[in-house]
Amino acid sequence: MHYTLEVAGLKRDLPICKVTDGLYIGAFVVFGDAELTVACARELLKLVDVSSFDYMLTAEAKGIPLIHEMARQSGAKKYILARKGAKVYMPDPIHVEDESITTAGKQKLYLGRDDAELIRGKRVLIMDDVISTGGSLHAMEALVNLAGGTVVDRVAVLAEGDAQKRTDIKFLAPLPVFNADGSVKE
Repeated sequence: MHYTLEVAGLKRDLPICKVTDGLYIGAFVVFGDAELTVACARELLKLVDVSSFDYMLTAEAKGIPLIHEMARQSGAKKYILARKGAKVYMPDPIHVEDESITTAGKQKLYLGRDDAELIRGKRVLIMDDVISTGGSLHAMEALVNLAGGTVVDRVAVLAEGDAQKRTDIKFLAPLPVFNADGSVKE
């Protein structure tokens, strides 16, 4: 089963994948799709005023190619990644907990003290590939707040399910959730 998605002027067939017995999602993966990454980054930048933020932040992993391309297109010299694990090269990391629809159980998001210091007192744009339950978005916001930064906007390529109704995010296209038979869940 597939769902045909139109986003940023492109069409992609997304495989429909089981999350639980009663919930299936369209798997949106930009990894390896340079054309989609470039187009989505271009359109995401149109949703915001690039002078309204100092840094962009995303959570690892699927947001990485998108935020990199957004930085390249906007001329930003630096973007920040919230990592899913502490790394030895991260000085004195700070962290928050996160629950996501696509990750089993709780996970933590980390920032090294160096990146945390960069965003202290700064305006931060949060970017994600797909916003569904909002768990990852909430964790990124908490991490920015913990570091002393201010979230000024939130953008995503897709708003999945009920996230489409949110007024605090900007997104390029809606993505429904599905039943086991591939029909759109009402």
